[in-house]
Amino acid sequence: MIIGMGTIVNVATVVVGALLGIVLGNRIPERTKETVTSVLGLFTLVIGGLSVVAMNSEALKGEVGSSAMIVVLAALLVGAVLGTWLQVEYRLEQFATWIRSRFAATGDAARFVDGMVTSTLLFCVGPLAILGSISDGLGLGADQLYVKAILDGFAAMAFASTLGWGVLAAAPAVALVQGSWTVVGYFAGDVLSVAQVDALSAAGGVILLALGLRLLNVKQIPVGDLLPALFLAPALVPLAAVFA
Repeated sequence: MIIGMGTIVNVATVVVGALLGIVLGNRIPERTKETVTSVLGLFTLVIGGLSVVAMNSEALKGEVGSSAMIVVLAALLVGAVLGTWLQVEYRLEQFATWIRSRFAATGDAARFVDGMVTSTLLFCVGPLAILGSISDGLGLGADQLYVKAILDGFAAMAFASTLGWGVLAAAPAVALVQGSWTVVGYFAGDVLSVAQVDALSAAGGVILLALGLRLLNVKQIPVGDLLPALFLAPALVPLAAVFA
């Protein structure tokens, strides 16, 4: 297993998807795009479910006893309250709006910039980019980033079919942002115990389940507001171990 491979594959799918979109233009049926997104939503639920299983790991139970589920639940509840208070989801949306306004242009330049900014924000500002990259850096595998890579590939194809070459310019941003989070995960592995990594994985799995529901248009859960749970879950493990 090569750490960072998930980001490499993700960048490749963005490049290939963008090039295919430029070549194919608007010939990709909307129904096909919707069906592919639904399949990926279902698969995201599967990946999330597999990650949640870490809640029952021997390492986590050995450190916090029967409180493993409570640790993950507390991280998600407190994380949701904190994320809502900090307006994480709203601030991400505002950040996207601000970036677009900063790159305002006219004519063909506007089309290029719109393609670059829109796709960069979609590919880089999201829970799967953060969670998948950290998991990859921790050595837990790049399955989450592989799912994201397929999602991004089809999204790049769809965007490039209408916005052109600007979408291709998002590939370096994906490499930089996800590569940085992978490095964070890599060094976090030297700091966090196995139990703490398992708690992070379980909390991340629940967030992935929420993301899958969003992709399927079942429930538009503000996934961004749940992101603080990724930092709270490992932090709560030592606290819970004191009372175990």
